[in-house]
Amino acid sequence: MKTRDRILECALLLFNHKGEPNVSTMEVANEMGISPGNLYYHFHGKEPLVLGLFERFQSELAPLLDPPPGAQLEAQDYWLFLHLIVERMAHYRFLFQDLSNLAGRLPKLARGIRHLLTALKRTLASLLARLQAAGQLVSSTQALGQLVEQITMTLLFSLDYQRILDREGEVQVVVYQIMMLVAPHLLPAARETTERLALRYMDDPG
Repeated sequence: MKTRDRILECALLLFNHKGEPNVSTMEVANEMGISPGNLYYHFHGKEPLVLGLFERFQSELAPLLDPPPGAQLEAQDYWLFLHLIVERMAHYRFLFQDLSNLAGRLPKLARGIRHLLTALKRTLASLLARLQAAGQLVSSTQALGQLVEQITMTLLFSLDYQRILDREGEVQVVVYQIMMLVAPHLLPAARETTERLALRYMDDPG
């Protein structure tokens, strides 16, 4: 692994464990056993380091935000899709701890987050539209727009909410919460299936 990638991996572990504001570039260098000058050669300060991690997060999330338009998805595929998104967010969870302050300090990150949210909402709206076209989802356009907002907020803040409660952020909890947000918008048969899947999902997170 290249030194630049090793620095990113080390910083990610420290940021996730201690919170980004509590970690200095000196600490990252010490943890890696390299000189501060060597780290500075690759990242001229902590801001480029945070942005480098965000760019990597974006590149890993991009395939999930652009599913093939003609793909035929089974009901369980929607939840697997959401599970994969939450897994990526959990892997970079420091980005979503005190997100407003982090974005306030780093304007480039704030712009990137806004673009990411736009793409995420577009993808969620597209998936809900597919369910609607398949005759499983019956809410109005306005209600579905609000549902997209609720799902987005759950994705952004649920892991950190669990951290505040002194629980380790669990991916299956977030997906369960989203399933239960969507369930009331489904026709009775689809709703019962979704609620049953949600309970099974919580019982068997593996």
